[in-house]
Amino acid sequence: MTGGRETRRAVIAMILLVILWGYAWITSKIGLIYASPMDVVALRLELGILTLFIGLLWTGRPLRPQHWQALLMIGLIQTGAFLLLNTWALSEGGPGKTSVLVFTMPFWVLVFAWPLLHERIQGLQWVSVVLAIFGLLFVLEPWQMHTSLFSKTLAVVAGMCWAIGVVYAKRLHNRAKVEPLAFTFWQMIVGLIPVLICQALFDRQSIVWSNTFVVVTLFNGVMATGIGWLTWLYVLHRLPAGTTSLSSLGIPLIAIVASWLQLGEEPGKSELVGMLLIGIALALLSYLSIRRHEEPEPMTGQE
Repeated sequence: MTGGRETRRAVIAMILLVILWGYAWITSKIGLIYASPMDVVALRLELGILTLFIGLLWTGRPLRPQHWQALLMIGLIQTGAFLLLNTWALSEGGPGKTSVLVFTMPFWVLVFAWPLLHERIQGLQWVSVVLAIFGLLFVLEPWQMHTSLFSKTLAVVAGMCWAIGVVYAKRLHNRAKVEPLAFTFWQMIVGLIPVLICQALFDRQSIVWSNTFVVVTLFNGVMATGIGWLTWLYVLHRLPAGTTSLSSLGIPLIAIVASWLQLGEEPGKSELVGMLLIGIALALLSYLSIRRHEEPEPMTGQE
């Protein structure tokens, strides 16, 4: 009975987390009305770091950083570069399309894991990759040469950065034991460094402080980044292997629907076809992950 109750709690937590991370695309877009991408990212990371620090103290986890080489690589690429590119893309494009393009990350993981981890793409994985490629073409619409092609390309590159971080995390887990909460805490600190450097080097608009900006900033930093990661680590070991991979399908779906309803982002016919193809490909990968009982990487939650 206790185990069943714990599983139900984890399922509810997972559903709430998908909604939280999906809607964070909307609040991030709103925050960009009042501040530059660099400021939005910096505040999000700073609040997330503070929340995780409290979580570390509360749970009594060790604070000492470990695996510095991997920490620097994952922090700079998967946190710093990913969030900067992701938020830059979001400042130029809609949350729905941007989230779908960023969430091509599982397919880039397959591509990068081949040469770096010697994990070959097999069977139905090829089908998902081909579907994703065609989906990308329909969403990017390179034949149209729209001005939005720049933001769409930034989103795809952001997904690539996240995928590279996943591959490095897998390689680290293959040879060492990692405390995920402490690693994530230091990963965010490392990722914050290039953001602060960009703030110092580049001119940007001044932050327009308003009640709306404060609310969405607290939501993104404390809820989506800090509490979101704590929730991810909570559900990770309480749900069946592979089930959490469904988040890669649910998060962009929430972002698309919320953006459509709240911000009026209505995709064109070609973009809708592309989103559908990518969604089918993500669903296929999630199915394969569940069938194979694959354990997700703890440091690679999909906010």
